[in-house]
Amino acid sequence: MKAFRLDELEAERAANDGAYLQFVRERNMSVGLYALDAGTVDPQQPHRQDEVYLVMSGRASITVGMETTLVGRGSVVYVPAGVPHKFHHITEDLRVMVVFSPPEG
Repeated sequence: MKAFRLDELEAERAANDGAYLQFVRERNMSVGLYALDAGTVDPQQPHRQDEVYLVMSGRASITVGMETTLVGRGSVVYVPAGVPHKFHHITEDLRVMVVFSPPEG
């Protein structure tokens, strides 16, 4: 078993000066914490893996392919592999749990 505390993951991510912290990597999946502050630009490019976002806090819009929706705490978004997607109009600091399958990278 692996167990984590969100506040500790956020502290580790911030200490490493990165927007993304991968904290689980297994044969069939990886999980990370992604952070975008209000007003910033999401630099993501399409991934080769399917992914699921769970918004832990914050508010923004996300566009996946040609569809756009507002997201906030508790929102879950599935993004198929290879589909362009970006968070935008980030009005509150965004903290998102990301699950990749198969593992990212």
